[in-house]
Amino acid sequence: MHSFSLFASAALLASAAFAAPAALADPETPAMLLAPAAELEKRTLRTTSTNQDIINRMLLAPTGRQRVEILTNDNDFSFDFRFPPTSVGNSTGFGGSTIVANRNTMPGLIGTGSSMTVGFLKPCGMNTPHTHPRGTELNIVVAGSLVTTFIAENGARVVKNNATAFQMNVFPQGALHMEYNPDCTDAIFVAAFNNEDAATLASADAFFELESNVIRASLGGDVTISGQNINQIRGKIPANVARGVEECLVKCGLPRM
Repeated sequence: MHSFSLFASAALLASAAFAAPAALADPETPAMLLAPAAELEKRTLRTTSTNQDIINRMLLAPTGRQRVEILTNDNDFSFDFRFPPTSVGNSTGFGGSTIVANRNTMPGLIGTGSSMTVGFLKPCGMNTPHTHPRGTELNIVVAGSLVTTFIAENGARVVKNNATAFQMNVFPQGALHMEYNPDCTDAIFVAAFNNEDAATLASADAFFELESNVIRASLGGDVTISGQNINQIRGKIPANVARGVEECLVKCGLPRM
């Protein structure tokens, strides 16, 4: 029943996102510049209610009824991915952006065992390889198309799919996975999780956070990649969402950023 509820929630949000092309035009445009006055008022109210004290009280509340009573603003049970109340947990790069609703950014999710992310990918945009340590992801394309890949664990085969609008892919908890937009038009996906705090660990960023001698040893000794040393590589890891694979960039006439 819980898995069905997750899927149903994602499907409903998918329909809403697909019906809102305005959000597709430029995902990196600051929401404050787009939001009408009424939206800004709601955002302010929701932002002030999203504080640590209220989150702590929600986490300690023994019943669902008490959690509803703690959040006195009805807007705390609603989340607008076009005009998110905070930038916490979101990521923006040259290839697009991802917006996260979890127990931290939307306290109304506390006690539900679920969270959600919406990704706005520009042409050739890539949600770079990453894992979710605490949650399985159900990823539904709602506009455009995606190429998806995941590897569940050491020794497991690589699973790759091409998904178009309203097709879903599953990424098991902890699996290394990525998605990229292979087209020259924008794409949107909706990702539902079975955890209020599924978390994200970006693989390249995390690997190059290790000490240089550990990285060298992991890669087989003294390492030089295209004339660059490890510190140079660290400085070139792009912010997520990144520009994607070379083949797409050439097709769409986009520069490598």
